[in-house]
Amino acid sequence: MRIISANLNGIRSAATKGFFDWLPGQQADVVCVQELKAQGADMRPEFRACDGLTGHFHYAEKKGYSGVGLYTRRPAQTVVEGLGVPEFDAEGRYIEAGYDSPGGNLAVISLYQPSGSSSEERQQAKFRFMDVFFPHLERLMKSGREIVICGDWNIAHREVDLKNWKSNQKNSGFLPEERAWMTRLFDELGWVDVYRKLYPEHTGEAYTWWSNRGQAWARNVGWRIDYQIATPGIAAKATAARVYKDQRFSDHAPLIVDYDYAVP
Repeated sequence: MRIISANLNGIRSAATKGFFDWLPGQQADVVCVQELKAQGADMRPEFRACDGLTGHFHYAEKKGYSGVGLYTRRPAQTVVEGLGVPEFDAEGRYIEAGYDSPGGNLAVISLYQPSGSSSEERQQAKFRFMDVFFPHLERLMKSGREIVICGDWNIAHREVDLKNWKSNQKNSGFLPEERAWMTRLFDELGWVDVYRKLYPEHTGEAYTWWSNRGQAWARNVGWRIDYQIATPGIAAKATAARVYKDQRFSDHAPLIVDYDYAVP
């Protein structure tokens, strides 16, 4: 099973840069996308279905803002839009597809955690999201399903996850409180960072986001803020992962993970 996660920084923009031309060659079973920056009326047919993949979307109420989507090759039995928290459901940050099969239950989630980089107000919103999302993650872990949460978490967890970690310790995305929160996901709840399980010390090849300032892309001054975080059972089935950088569809790059797991 191949799962791809990609922050598109606008689905219409990514389309003009070739995302939907690239996707059919990837043989993906599930594709999670974030930052649609679109509403239903903006979605062209090729945005809703591509290469035999059927899309499900959770749009933000505000035009040109946020939004997440999830494409599945086989029909999902259940689709859940939102966390049930009005403040964040209005921003389109969570969609979950569920499968039942003889071999067990699987859920794949597309997540777009808030960024706090634009203002202190948005940083506080990010902290509120983290506060409500942590118990949700705990409930998911106890559900008995195998789960993969794909998306832009807007946090670089460890020093190895960004180029200039020393100068970013007081910046959103690498604050001590944010990093400690992620550590709790792994150490207390038992979630697994799939890429780091496979490649514990990868640095530059692991980055998934680059600022548009200062030739960050050209110099590979990046951050690893896009993850596939999974329950232990399916995480143990991950066989390979890579960040696709041959083409630029966005200020993020797609994260591709292969799992030795029966496609639901």
